Amino acid sequence: MRNFVQPGDTISVTAPYAVASGGGALVGSIFGIATNAAANAAPVELKRTGVFDVAKATGETWTQGAKVYWNNSTKVLTTTSAGNTLVGVAARAQGSGDTTGRALLTGQIV
Repeated sequence: MRNFVQPGDTISVTAPYAVASGGGALVGSIFGIATNAAANAAPVELKRTGVFDVAKATGETWTQGAKVYWNNSTKVLTTTSAGNTLVGVAARAQGSGDTTGRALLTGQIV
């Protein structure tokens, strides 16, 4: 098969803003975790699937399996759907004081 390019769980994109290695980034409808730090408009590799510890909205309690969304304004995961992008589910319960949350990224594009 000559037209196959790559599996797609990691993809090269142009960073939509400065992003740290391990930070989330949303490019159009593609969300992933940066495998390397990148300046705004620089190339960056995003890992689209897997389980990651990611910055989380404080004040929220997560239940395992709850849908999690990327808030592109605050650059954190949240359980609030309004105005945010669905990126996966909570891989474990998290307390309201937690600043990071363990999430299973499903790689879906919406």
